[in-house]
Amino acid sequence: MSVNKLGIIGGGQLGSMLSTAAKKLDIETIIYCNDKNAPAQNFCDEFLFGEYDNKEKLVEFVKKTNIITYEFENIPFETLNEINKIKPVLPKPSINRLIQHRLAEKDFINKLNIRTTRYVSIEKKSDINTLDDFLPGILKTTTMGYDGKGQFPIQKAEQLETLNIDFSKGYILEKLVKLKKEISVIITRFGNNNYQLYEPIENTHEDQILKFSQIPAQINKDLFDQANDWAKSIAEELKYIGTLCVEFFIDRNDNLYVNEIAPRVHNSGHLTINAYNVSQFENHIRAVCALEKIPLKKLSNAKMLNLIGNQIIPYRNNVSFKENEFFFDYLKKEIKNKRKMGHITTLIS
Repeated sequence: MSVNKLGIIGGGQLGSMLSTAAKKLDIETIIYCNDKNAPAQNFCDEFLFGEYDNKEKLVEFVKKTNIITYEFENIPFETLNEINKIKPVLPKPSINRLIQHRLAEKDFINKLNIRTTRYVSIEKKSDINTLDDFLPGILKTTTMGYDGKGQFPIQKAEQLETLNIDFSKGYILEKLVKLKKEISVIITRFGNNNYQLYEPIENTHEDQILKFSQIPAQINKDLFDQANDWAKSIAEELKYIGTLCVEFFIDRNDNLYVNEIAPRVHNSGHLTINAYNVSQFENHIRAVCALEKIPLKKLSNAKMLNLIGNQIIPYRNNVSFKENEFFFDYLKKEIKNKRKMGHITTLIS
């Protein structure tokens, strides 16, 4: 099937960058989003506003497209599944349902003999009182949550008395590792054992939000190879089509752990726009639209700085950047605390 109209669910910065990449390939993008002010409407060919349970609006959206993808994983599975009955959705909705549930995701990873941090399901407050060997840890909602939302660092069980936690929701308690660094691997899978890997990216977080990314990651060859192998195993087992990110922890003894899977293009991969001949966004479009796979070539080492909240202001006022600096403004109308407003990538020798 020839694809010239790609539907994208979600209108944030990832949808914006997917739309920009699609234009390069002469593919029109139609974005559906439940935010009237979604910034991606500045970059796509057509924008539709509607709630994710509005069947009439969703049918209107689907009729305009050849194939559908999405820019974030917290879209209701029911929405993606219903759309998939009419037009293909890639990655498959079943993948999204798995990744949406942290406990199911961890179980899936462990069944592949891939290491994660120790974890346990928490159904009620008193469960934690008998789990001292999992502390210190992080209590996370099993569904929803990103950039630190729905996450509670717990040093001792007594802390629960001071935290306002709704235990009617499901939770998972993950034991903290003695963290040395965090890395991510971005992989685009086109089909069976047909993929492209970007080299591991080293990441630094502040307030549980990604702040810096850089390549090359300062890791040894064993970790480099193991991270790539695990990312390939996960993508193959999922029969994934498109760009996927696997986030990793490395402890002080150089043990590697999978933290989580993001079934989409990823913030840490923004530097691929300038550091590679084919970005993670273009490769995602190529994979889901069954286009030609272009040999991947790294052009430069790079570092990326996320601009959070009002950190964007001086960059918006600065019209002068060096030749190796690339500024991206997501064009979000409202500046909010802890909101990703843009980024700057610097190419380095």
